Amino acid sequence: MGLTLILAPAGEPITLAEAKLHCRVDTADDDALITALIVAARNQAEDRTGRALVTQKWRLDLDGFPVDAIEIPLPPLASVESITYLDSNGTRQTLDAAEYQVVANETPGRVLPAYGKSWPGFRVAPGSVQVSFTAGYGAAAAVPQAIKQWMLLQIGHGYGVREAVSVGDPVAAMPYVDSLLDPYRVLRFC
Repeated sequence: MGLTLILAPAGEPITLAEAKLHCRVDTADDDALITALIVAARNQAEDRTGRALVTQKWRLDLDGFPVDAIEIPLPPLASVESITYLDSNGTRQTLDAAEYQVVANETPGRVLPAYGKSWPGFRVAPGSVQVSFTAGYGAAAAVPQAIKQWMLLQIGHGYGVREAVSVGDPVAAMPYVDSLLDPYRVLRFC
């Protein structure tokens, strides 16, 4: 299985103004740094939760169709734009949308053959089946507040401590910080 980002998010869950307010910054001197910290915090949150936060487009590459459902990573699943596959002759075909059903209201989302249908014959090869999909909560306002709060704490820490280690005063982790993400972690059962 491979994932390729096709279209990155057009915006971030935290605005520059929100991050500056949290960091108590009222000048534009560090805007580039704070903007980079916002992107880094979103990337960390997405990695730790296994989710896409704001709307983004991806392609999932599989070696073939599974026995039952295709599990779509990076919930929440917004839509499946297309499914293509290599037929037994090695020609790329687009699967008609009437041939499958999308289950977007589960975490993670799934794609199954439509009722009474089955997956078409295919050639087993890397990237034989490609699913193009859109994931994310949509606009920044729809991202859960706990995830945004976690991001703000990461941004504030990155802004205040600009080195990999802290020297001087004793440092203590705040144990509740990472638990803000716990309800949003995508659990995988294998």
